[in-house]
Amino acid sequence: MLPGWLRLLLTRRMLICVLTGFSSGMPLYLLLNLLPAWLRSESVDLKTIGLFALIQFPYTWKFVWAPLLDRYRLPLGRRRGWMLLSQIGLLLSIGLLGGLSPAANLTAIVWLSVALAFLSATQDIALDAFRREILSDEELGLGNSVHVNAYRVAGLVPGSLSLILADLLPWAQVFWITAAFMLPGMIMALLVAEPAVSGAPKTLRQAVVEPFHEFIGRKGWSGALLVLGFIFLYKLGDSLATALSTPFYLDLGYSKTDIGVIAKHAGLWPAVFGGLLGGLWMVRLGINRALWLFGVVQWVTILGFAWLAWRGVQTSIDGVDRAALAGVIAAEYLGVGLGTAAFTAFIARATNPAFTATQFALFTSLAAVPRTFINAGAGVLVEAVGWFSFFIICFVLAAPGMALLLKVAPWNETPPSPRR
Repeated sequence: MLPGWLRLLLTRRMLICVLTGFSSGMPLYLLLNLLPAWLRSESVDLKTIGLFALIQFPYTWKFVWAPLLDRYRLPLGRRRGWMLLSQIGLLLSIGLLGGLSPAANLTAIVWLSVALAFLSATQDIALDAFRREILSDEELGLGNSVHVNAYRVAGLVPGSLSLILADLLPWAQVFWITAAFMLPGMIMALLVAEPAVSGAPKTLRQAVVEPFHEFIGRKGWSGALLVLGFIFLYKLGDSLATALSTPFYLDLGYSKTDIGVIAKHAGLWPAVFGGLLGGLWMVRLGINRALWLFGVVQWVTILGFAWLAWRGVQTSIDGVDRAALAGVIAAEYLGVGLGTAAFTAFIARATNPAFTATQFALFTSLAAVPRTFINAGAGVLVEAVGWFSFFIICFVLAAPGMALLLKVAPWNETPPSPRR
C-alpha cells in the first residue's frame, strides 16, 4: 500500500505537471546559462554578453499577446495547439542557433535569441493556462509545486549537461542535443486531452477586454488592486535579497569554487525539496494558510544573509565558514521553494478558466517586475548603504506583502473559485 503523499504525487495530472515544468524551464535556462557560456567561449566580449539579458523582455510582456491564445483555437485545440506550435518553434530555433558563428553572425544570433525568448514566453502562456484548466482547486498547490520543481531541474540540462558535452562535441551538435529535450513536452501535447472550458471568448475584443472586466467584476476595484499589489509585493524582498548573491559571496572572501560547489547544491535541492514539501502540505493546509506559513519562512530566512554580512569578510575560509554559507543558502532557498509553491497556486486560483491565458500571463508578468526592474538598482543600493543594511532593507520590503495577506488571503477563509 502506497503512502498517502506518494499516491497524491503518482497521478496522471502530476506527471503532466512534471512535463509542463520541464518544457517551460528548458528554454529559459538555455538563455540564462548556455547562451552566455557559448558566446564567451567564442571570445565575445562581456559587455555584449551582458546586453543579451535584454532578450528576456518577452517574459515580462507576454500578457500583450496572451489574448490571442485565449481567442484563437488551433487544430489540436485552444491549449494543445499553441503548446505544440511553440514547442516546434523552440526545438528548431535552439538547434539552428548552434549552427551560427558568434564571430560572423552575431546579429543573426541576437534575432534568433529574441525569437527563442518570444516562443518560450508563448509556450509559458499556453502551459500555464493548460495546467490551471486540468487541475482542480484542491490540486492547484501540489500541481504547481511539481511544475515549479521540474522547471528548476530542467536547468541542469543547459546549465550542466550541455556544458559538459561542449568539451566533447562541436557546439552545433550540443545545441541540437539540447533542443531534443523539448521532445517530451511535444509528445505530451500530442497525447493529452484538451481541457473542456465553457465561456471562452468568441472575438478578439472579448479576449482582450473580458479578462480584465471579469477580474474587476469578481473582485471589485479595491479587491482587484489589493490582489495586484500583493502579487507585486509578496516576493519583492526575497527577490531583491538574492539579486546580487554571487558578488556578495565573493565580497565575503569565498572562492569561485566554494560558490560553485556550495551554492549550486545548497540552492537547488532545498528549493526543490521545499517546493515539493510545500505542495504536499498545501493539500492539507489550503492555499491561504500556506501563504502565511511559507511566507514567514521566506521572510525570516532573509536575515540569514544579514547575519553573513554582520560576520564580515573572512580572510581565511575554513569549514565553519563554508558550513555557514551552505546553511544560509539552504535555508533561503527552502523558503524560496515553499513561498513560490504557495504564491504560484494563489495566482492560478485567481484566474478564471475562460480567460486563463491572459489573466495568468498578466499576473506572472506583474510578479516578474521586481526581478526585472527593481533588482537592477540593487548594486546602487548596496554601494550606498553596505551589505548588512541592504539585507535589512530587503527584510523590511518583504513586510507589506505579508501584511496584505490579511485582506487577500485571510487565515480561516477559503475563497470561492471562479466558475469553470
